[in-house]
Amino acid sequence: MVKRDLSAIGEMIYNSLSAKYSAREAVLQLSRQSIRHCANAIRCIHRGEYDQCKSLLAQSRELLDAMKASFNKNNELQYTGAVFDAQKEFAEAAITLSIVSGNSIPDPDTLDVGYTAYLNGMGESVGELRRQLLDRIRSGNFDIAENLLESMDDIYGILITIDFPDGMTGGLRRTTDMVRGVLEKSRGDLTIALNQSKLERRLDTIDYKNI
Repeated sequence: MVKRDLSAIGEMIYNSLSAKYSAREAVLQLSRQSIRHCANAIRCIHRGEYDQCKSLLAQSRELLDAMKASFNKNNELQYTGAVFDAQKEFAEAAITLSIVSGNSIPDPDTLDVGYTAYLNGMGESVGELRRQLLDRIRSGNFDIAENLLESMDDIYGILITIDFPDGMTGGLRRTTDMVRGVLEKSRGDLTIALNQSKLERRLDTIDYKNI
């Protein structure tokens, strides 16, 4: 009688863990696919291919939705690193696209991602915005470069207000430190470029024949 009861308990536990393992494997696969789409979406942003970027983000959104559906009764899977990383990369790409294209930044509820994933994605978008800023400096579009720097500064201003343990924020303090460094470098690069541009304009007004 005891052996039969233990056998049933063992089978029950095995079936539960087996279902959880299958769900976990599905989440990992969907996460990898979603992250790949987001990486390609960011490449499209830097090439100015915004429509293609939106298409890739839509595909990533479908994968994130499929990931949520795969949780089933294993809701604890939503707190795994694979889910966090996929949502973070999606937030990063979506926020970068919004800022670069001059649109309002979507909030985490609109993107349907966790708040900590959103904050970390927002922080990492600053690195992509720096690349955009440098491209604008090289092309002489200083107004756009200044707008990008302002957005980067606004993001940093939000991140420094989130003062909670790293275990709660997914290591946000490290991301915030990165943002501060990128912001300082970008501000310095833009300042130098603006001063150089002003100097060049002044030199162009000099009548060297009368010197």
